[in-house]
Amino acid sequence: MTTVVPAWSAEVVAELPYPVIFATVSGAHLYGFASVDSDLDLRAAHLLPVSELVGLRLGPETLSTSGWRDGVELDVVSHDLRKFARLLNSRNGYVLEQLLSPLVVTTGPLHATLIELAPSFITSGHAQHYLGFAASQQRLFDKTGSLKSALYWLRVLLTGQHLMRTGELETDLAVLGTSLPYVPELIALKRSAEKGPFPAALEQALRTDTAALRTALEEARDTSPLPPYPDPAAVDALHEIIVETRLATPKQA
Repeated sequence: MTTVVPAWSAEVVAELPYPVIFATVSGAHLYGFASVDSDLDLRAAHLLPVSELVGLRLGPETLSTSGWRDGVELDVVSHDLRKFARLLNSRNGYVLEQLLSPLVVTTGPLHATLIELAPSFITSGHAQHYLGFAASQQRLFDKTGSLKSALYWLRVLLTGQHLMRTGELETDLAVLGTSLPYVPELIALKRSAEKGPFPAALEQALRTDTAALRTALEEARDTSPLPPYPDPAAVDALHEIIVETRLATPKQA
């Protein structure tokens, strides 16, 4: 992946009102088909102070902000560590991709610890995330006929299938889609225009291939060597990480 993360991305993350555990880039940049006018999806985990977890005034488990920087539209979402951990433990593909994204904006020792623990949270149950995401993108494509929704549709099916078969997370469509001859053309079109239409001549091939990919993902799920749920020992370790990190957090002034 050759995506270059803007140097100012870390400054955007630093403006969040709580300490940031990590921040990475998600969305089209992570999936290998960012266009010249794509927004920048920054995903993070932050740490609420104990005073905003046990008192009457609770802090935000999720922070969402948007805006513009140097002509780039921003979409920033951050979860508190406990919520992030709950999502990771619930076989959520979104947070798994955020945690393991190679496009790192902000990192630290706790991020490294979570990455080391991540393989124990990869399960055959993640197939449901990718099947559900694919279904939503199919509905969007049926409604809009957009190139973006078609690429997301292909990407999630291929990522899910690869994950079920290998236990490894791969999100770059250029890497995943080598068996589909029209993928390079679609990526090139998307990189030139974020909101372009899907080429009508390729629609039947897309629908035929996505139907086959969905079946392949279901079969890969049913035969996957991955466990159906996270390793209980890893869940215990994640719990301890949250407790130890929270207890070590300085009291808010």
